[in-house]
Amino acid sequence: MLQVTDRAQGGHMGEIRVGCSGFSYDDWVGHFYPPGASKRDYLTLYAEHFDTVEINVTYYQVPPPITTRGWVRRTPDGFLFAVKAHKSMTHEPKTPEEAIAGVPLFLESMAPVVEASRLACVLLQFPWGFRPTHQSRDILEALLGSLASLPLVCEFRHVDWVRDSVKGWLRERGVGYCCVDQPDLATLMPRESVVTSPLAYIRFHGRNRAKWFNHREAWERYDYLYSDEELREWAKPVRDLATQCDRVLVYFNNHRMGQAPANAAVFRELIAASDTES
Repeated sequence: MLQVTDRAQGGHMGEIRVGCSGFSYDDWVGHFYPPGASKRDYLTLYAEHFDTVEINVTYYQVPPPITTRGWVRRTPDGFLFAVKAHKSMTHEPKTPEEAIAGVPLFLESMAPVVEASRLACVLLQFPWGFRPTHQSRDILEALLGSLASLPLVCEFRHVDWVRDSVKGWLRERGVGYCCVDQPDLATLMPRESVVTSPLAYIRFHGRNRAKWFNHREAWERYDYLYSDEELREWAKPVRDLATQCDRVLVYFNNHRMGQAPANAAVFRELIAASDTES
């Protein structure tokens, strides 16, 4: 966790945490995890380097409480989890009723993390085809209502969501707006720094233009290593976000071959350096 101060105004800033989107990648062995590392040790090894992680497995299946309790047990006090909502809530529903059908099971799954005060937020990541319509707004209203007991962040993928009205709507509900770094493509969300709740949230997806819409394997889209200069572009915006909220969460999703932890470590150093230079 980085705790930085606003030297210009003498004020206190929110904390900044930097981590990765996921930790259970076999191709990190030899790049981030030591050679011969066992899969059962990945989370413990990860937590030796970072104090937060974004959990993506929950998008594919809702784990039983015994599993989420294990997350808590294998990480130190203060370690935080951002958890992606199951696809039945964000990618599959056609009605509000369908969207919230799986919420009780999801809440049961998250209970051990919540009880241990380790849940940073739930990330509601919607697909590119999810556009701002009356139907999607109804689905959003239902989800935000049914998950109101938890801190929430929405990630939209289509540029049509970039509206002041959308940001104001989230702000009224105390729901976070996910900022993204991704390729400059016409229909994708642009790079911007926005705060709509006490929690600011940024995901680095990589800038692999060629493979974003044209790939055989999902990982190809996120196969990208940021340069230090590209990361430096975000140092000041992230510090500025921290002046407007209690916590900034930054996650690197360019997970191929350990690129995410490599970039996350560098970015954390850049943030710390920008604090000493300010």
